[in-house]
Amino acid sequence: MDPEEARTFVAAQHRGVLATTRADGRPQLSPVLAVTDGEGRIVVSSRETAYKTRNLLQRPWAALCVFSDSWQGPWVQVEGPVEVLHLPEAMEPLVDYYRRAAGETEWSEYRDRMVSQQRVLLRLDVERAGPNVSG
Repeated sequence: MDPEEARTFVAAQHRGVLATTRADGRPQLSPVLAVTDGEGRIVVSSRETAYKTRNLLQRPWAALCVFSDSWQGPWVQVEGPVEVLHLPEAMEPLVDYYRRAAGETEWSEYRDRMVSQQRVLLRLDVERAGPNVSG
């Protein structure tokens, strides 16, 4: 699977599990809602204090498995470097993230929640995508 096929899949299917690396090298897994942004990156909202965010600030690389609603349906894994975008720069990308994931909302309340929850945006550049074979 090429990265563009993976981006198309993530644009339609948003449920996934993000794998980051702890300081001791072991994986840390988090269920996430992922979307594709206008630049072709896979983006996830997180909190400044979340383990996944702290892990990515130390080791800015992740793998993400995104799957369909069907148990044995299609899925994709993407891997690559991750940028952590902090507020206030993250605000408008967080608005774009929510629009792509869920649609329209009351934006002033949403922005207030992003500040009070100390939200960040995780932006993964897809370097590798799969699976390339099945079975």
